[in-house]
Amino acid sequence: MLLTERINSSETRIFKAVFPNTTNHYDTLFGGTAMHMMDEVAFITATRFSRLRMVTVSSDKIDFKKPIPHGTIVELIGKVIHVGNTSLKVQVEIYIEQMYSEHRELAVTGSFTFVAIDENKKPIKIIG
Repeated sequence: MLLTERINSSETRIFKAVFPNTTNHYDTLFGGTAMHMMDEVAFITATRFSRLRMVTVSSDKIDFKKPIPHGTIVELIGKVIHVGNTSLKVQVEIYIEQMYSEHRELAVTGSFTFVAIDENKKPIKIIG
């Protein structure tokens, strides 16, 4: 499979509803909860791309552009943006969708770096 086909087929989209138990005193999604959801989508994306054991080694510049209010739906989209020998980088975007309208906007972006590891937790090549 070509690299671009592999990248496209590993793109991951997850939808979640934002409920009050995930929000702060401003009734918006906790930043840490957003980062947790982003890391999960990035992990799934990295694993679907490589089909190897992947571990998060860093997150880069998480930009919170818009608050995410409770009572909305969020879509998280993960896409591989760089592939190295033993590591890859996944870009994650969170979009807010109003439940009862067509309005949708980008709320959060960030990237996560993963390393492929073997059963001894040693880095291994992603593409043989």
